Amino acid sequence: MRRRAALLLPALALPAAARAQARWEPTRPIRLVVPYAASGGTDLLARAIAEALRPTLPQPLVVENRAGAAGVIGTEMVVRAEPDGHTLLMVVSTHVANRVFVPTMPYDPIRDVTPIAMLSRNTMVLMAGTSQPFADLRGMLAQARANPGKFGTGSTEALSSFIGQELARRAGVDMPDVAYRSGGPLMNDVVAGHLPVGWTSTVSAMPHVGTGKVRALAVSTATRSPYFPDTPSVQEQGVADFDLAGWVALLGPRGLPDAVAERLVPAIQRAYADPALQERLKAMGVEPDLRPGPALLEAMRREDRIWTEAAAKGHVRPQQ
Repeated sequence: MRRRAALLLPALALPAAARAQARWEPTRPIRLVVPYAASGGTDLLARAIAEALRPTLPQPLVVENRAGAAGVIGTEMVVRAEPDGHTLLMVVSTHVANRVFVPTMPYDPIRDVTPIAMLSRNTMVLMAGTSQPFADLRGMLAQARANPGKFGTGSTEALSSFIGQELARRAGVDMPDVAYRSGGPLMNDVVAGHLPVGWTSTVSAMPHVGTGKVRALAVSTATRSPYFPDTPSVQEQGVADFDLAGWVALLGPRGLPDAVAERLVPAIQRAYADPALQERLKAMGVEPDLRPGPALLEAMRREDRIWTEAAAKGHVRPQQ
């Protein structure tokens, strides 16, 4: 007994910070909460990454959709979870914008989470059904001018809503925002002709591109998307300095040990290097952009400044 105690004493004598740096391994399945509806771009990416990580981690990532309140319901669940690495969150960049849009936020979108990694760039694309009486952005804007207040543009969260309304504001047209819970239902209504146009991620749009039932009118970034090389940007079509995009990120609860990110980020990096996942992401329309926690935190703070400024100018308003 004395010998065993003597062997344990040096380990117990280590500072708490040093002991915390031990390699982290999940001891049970990891809940990966996606706070949006199934079949949207974030959900599809989450499931692809979860599958790619299965051979690498001793426990699987189990994707759980908890949609509602622009992502707040699922996010709050993770914020309140034990910071032990077994409950994680995958969000889009408007996780930060919710501070402006949601009047009574039950958490702080920056302070109450731990940034683990940015996963992808989220170029938004303006999609329309081929049954619509226009084939490009100028034609769409002309249609909106002819039908003020009656020509809606679909969105799935704060970023796509802002992009749609910012385009309408700069073009001098009245296009009401039509909110959807995710890109899947939005694209279904575009295909069916129930929704004239909608801004959504390339991931949500890609499954419909080869059907002949939709066309891409514009991308939200200054440069064209590699997945829509023939689709001009909004800038190319006459709206100067229009450059808006988002990202998808992996977060944990506040207080998550560094060891969790140190285990997960290299695993994701190795998965991204796998040609099989690269082909899958390409087919999905995902633009991989893996950055570690500090770079993600910097991007989150930048988003916070953008949305705060937009709110101060009256370009965005809290949801009622």
